[in-house]
Amino acid sequence: MRITMFRKLMAGEFGQVRAEMIARDHVLSSLGGRTADQALEAGIGAKEIWVAVCDAFEVPENRR
Repeated sequence: MRITMFRKLMAGEFGQVRAEMIARDHVLSSLGGRTADQALEAGIGAKEIWVAVCDAFEVPENRR
């Protein structure tokens, strides 16, 4: 998954402003205590990050 698709999925699920806030501020233990933005910078794949966000926010399977 490309980062642009990750950002699009985040905005579609949470709204643009909240998606940016979540990516910047919400620490995910499944990503080693990183935020989504930090995980992207660390080279973790966008798909893995999307799954971690979906798990943390209980996004239904049909929207993942």
